[in-house]
Order: sequence, then structure tokens, then C-alpha cells
Amino acid sequence: MHATQHIQQRMSQRGVSRDMVELVLDHGRPEQNKYILGRKEASRRLELLQRESRLLKKVLDKGGVVVVADGDALITTYNYAPQHGKRRK
Repeated sequence: MHATQHIQQRMSQRGVSRDMVELVLDHGRPEQNKYILGRKEASRRLELLQRESRLLKKVLDKGGVVVVADGDALITTYNYAPQHGKRRK
């Protein structure tokens, strides 16, 4: 979207960064011709990100995780262990 001179001035006056505007556009609820990201929605989003952060840390502790699938069936899962120096025949 094109940022007008007006929004640039208001962002500067009100301490709203471009990243904040993009976050609201990405995750706010559209209502007529505006996007709203209120306290409750921001709090919910933060909780989801914190949960995802905890899960990613667990995956890192395992060195990664592999899930094997066939179509829509999940077959198995295991910790990822890359094969360094694997021989080729």
C-alpha cells in the first residue's frame, strides 16, 4: 500500500513505527476502511508467539524434528540427525 504524507506525519507525531503499521495490517481485524489491533487481540497474538517460541526451543534442543508423511497420513517422526560425511555408493 502507498503511505501518504499524512500518515507519515501522524506516525511521527504518535510514535507509531512502520513495522507497527505492517503488523496491524497483517494481524488486525478489518472493519470498513480500517484495520484494528486492540489490546486483547495483541495479547492473544503475543501468547501464541510465546507458545511457538517454547516449541521451537524444544525442537532446537532435539537438533531438529522430522515428520514422515504419505499423502495426508502421518507415518512416523524422529529427531533430526544430519549425516555428515555420508558415503555415496
